[in-house]
Amino acid sequence: MQKGNEVKTKKSSKRIRPALTPEARENQLISLAVDLAEKQLQEGTASAQVITHYLKLGSTREQLEKEKIKKENKLLEEKAKAYQSAEELKELYADALDAMKRYSGTADDD
Repeated sequence: MQKGNEVKTKKSSKRIRPALTPEARENQLISLAVDLAEKQLQEGTASAQVITHYLKLGSTREQLEKEKIKKENKLLEEKAKAYQSAEELKELYADALDAMKRYSGTADDD
């Protein structure tokens, strides 16, 4: 028999390579939990909590909340860019004022 066509028994399971980082391990566990929930939903053995969780994920309210969070993140990024730009502009003005003072001869000699 070919390896790719082997039938898995209930006792056999996929061997997953150990994660190298805590984030990767968390992602592995999330993936396993979602796979198990999917299997339970398909077999009709899912708990009410699992069913409710996935029903909420598909709701309009959840979609709107996700969109709101995305927009809030984008706004925060834009604010950070604006702050950085203001800092650069402030530095540019300070340099220009120093240059004008030197040109006019009123600059302090350090």
